[in-house]
Amino acid sequence: MSDIDAIDWQPAATLASIHRRAQLLECIRRFFAHRGVLEVDTPALSSATTVEPHLQAMTTRCSVYKGGERLYPHTSPEFPMKRLLAAGSGAIYQICKVFRDGESGRHHNPEFTMLEWYRPGYDHIRLMDEMEELLASAVEASVPRAIRITYRQAFLDCAGVDPYAGADQLHDYIAGEGIDCAGDPNCDTIDYWRDLILTHRVEPNLDPAVPTFIYDYPASQASLARIRPGDPLVAERFELYWKGLELANGFHELGDADEQAQRFTADSVVRDSLGLEPVATDQRLLAALRAGLPPCAGVALGLDRLLMAVTGVQQIDQVLAFPVDRA
Repeated sequence: MSDIDAIDWQPAATLASIHRRAQLLECIRRFFAHRGVLEVDTPALSSATTVEPHLQAMTTRCSVYKGGERLYPHTSPEFPMKRLLAAGSGAIYQICKVFRDGESGRHHNPEFTMLEWYRPGYDHIRLMDEMEELLASAVEASVPRAIRITYRQAFLDCAGVDPYAGADQLHDYIAGEGIDCAGDPNCDTIDYWRDLILTHRVEPNLDPAVPTFIYDYPASQASLARIRPGDPLVAERFELYWKGLELANGFHELGDADEQAQRFTADSVVRDSLGLEPVATDQRLLAALRAGLPPCAGVALGLDRLLMAVTGVQQIDQVLAFPVDRA
């Protein structure tokens, strides 16, 4: 066998899958064009990045940028897109590559394709409507009407436990279910217990044949979403599941710069407690919020996972021309 034959140069995805990706992208662009949503293009490199503890950004350097200071390939185009919204862009969407360190596996590749869009005047409920319309259009086949269920009700129905119970009760539930979390540095927080129950008991009990929106998350998991007063407080946020995959994460977007700065600071404290590298806060985003972000909702959809759901494959490598180990 020659050296050329030994090199794994061929694409991981079939040509049929590559054609289906092209059709999906064309369908998405047609969907938004018909609705007057503007396609935008923002930089993949930024001087700042997310400070969320569970998202790890990659880093690079460029000799012509401030003498080689660090830059971050974006984990999402969210921050620059919000700057466009504050500048008066109106409804916008973007299809782009994003990069996340430490994410590789059956459903993860460190580089993946994301669709993100923002709708001024929408809340997270109305954006779920449009998300469902996009799904039906993009799949180009019969898609069952989506189920919508609150985070709390999903826990009660699928796991038989209230996510707003105390940390001790959630810990006892996990121990009783035999869910292993030994050695994890996050395992003493209530949201860690909630996430374990979500991934081990709630998600596996969702009907994979029916798109399912879980919405109104605990306020402690708000990220960049608004918090709605009530008992309990909830974050106006949703996630979409279908075919056993988490496909999308949407928010009724927080527009208060001071509150966002406080959340960034809190996340930085958590990062420090976990021994993660400190990350600079995106001051340009905060300046845009102070200038005035229009009331809006936004959502990020993983297009590689959507293609997995559409084609019925089980590994993300099967829908990528060249996953990271062949790049």
